Amino acid sequence: MRRREFITLLSNTAIGWPLAARAQQQVPVVGFLGSQSAEVYATRLRIFREGLKEAGYVEGENVAIEYRWTGGQSDLLPKLAEELIQLRVALLVVASGTAGAVAAKSATTTIPIVFGVAVDPVKAGLVASLNRPGGNLTGVTNLNVEIGPKRLELLHALLPTATAFAVLVDPTGVVLADDFTRGVQAAARSLGLQLHVLNASSEQDFNSVFAASARLHASALIIGPGNLFSTRSEQLGALAAHYKMPAIGLWPEFATGGGLLSYGSDESEYCRLIGVYAGRILKGEKPAELPVQESTKVKLIINLKTAKALGITVPLSLLGRADEVIE
Repeated sequence: MRRREFITLLSNTAIGWPLAARAQQQVPVVGFLGSQSAEVYATRLRIFREGLKEAGYVEGENVAIEYRWTGGQSDLLPKLAEELIQLRVALLVVASGTAGAVAAKSATTTIPIVFGVAVDPVKAGLVASLNRPGGNLTGVTNLNVEIGPKRLELLHALLPTATAFAVLVDPTGVVLADDFTRGVQAAARSLGLQLHVLNASSEQDFNSVFAASARLHASALIIGPGNLFSTRSEQLGALAAHYKMPAIGLWPEFATGGGLLSYGSDESEYCRLIGVYAGRILKGEKPAELPVQESTKVKLIINLKTAKALGITVPLSLLGRADEVIE
């Protein structure tokens, strides 16, 4: 399929009523910009809609949603954000990380925007402050940067004799990569561990990262946050299993794909909060006056099948803390 045809297919992907029918019903239309696909995002969409319903809005009844998905291609974000703006949506929901939020902010200064990001939105230039965002943006942050040190501690608990670990970051997301790396490096120093920082800015770099981890004698790998990795969590989990590398990712798809552990923001809270904020803005509240919220719940998944294949014994204390265990 040619690139132009691919973009057209993604742009026309929508769930719900045809646009003409929506206009006749005179219901507000929400633009939803996602970094993956409707299939990959199915659970998160369901939770987002639950948040909307909590605020009094049900898709197909009193609100319509126009969807645009990048299919993991971040370079499509500005174009798709602009498409949604051209539809004159009442609100834009951005579920595609910092890059998506930046693209949406560049596309409009008037249409309200609700974002979901892992970085400090003030440092990223999205809002003026957390309590009083100002402008037309507000949203939800998660703990996927702050819990970086904890993820190293989890791997260290599983591999207590290991002395060298590696962390994978995407250098194109400077703020996200720097903040995450700084936290993990501090944790490594406190534990007396050596930490190798590896970079991947595209999918083509993944195999070389795992090869480099082995060459550096790293005992385990931490997958950092970022759109590149979140949209390919299952693929990275499968690669970790293929290379027999103990690794921890952020999203459940990493563990279900074959990775040893996933430990990250619990999307049941994160996506619900985004939905609630979208509904509140549709009711007339202004994003400038809605404080940026922090999703504080995290979820630990242990792939016991992978642990056994790697010859790793998972302590009962850690199994007891897991939200889910894959046998």
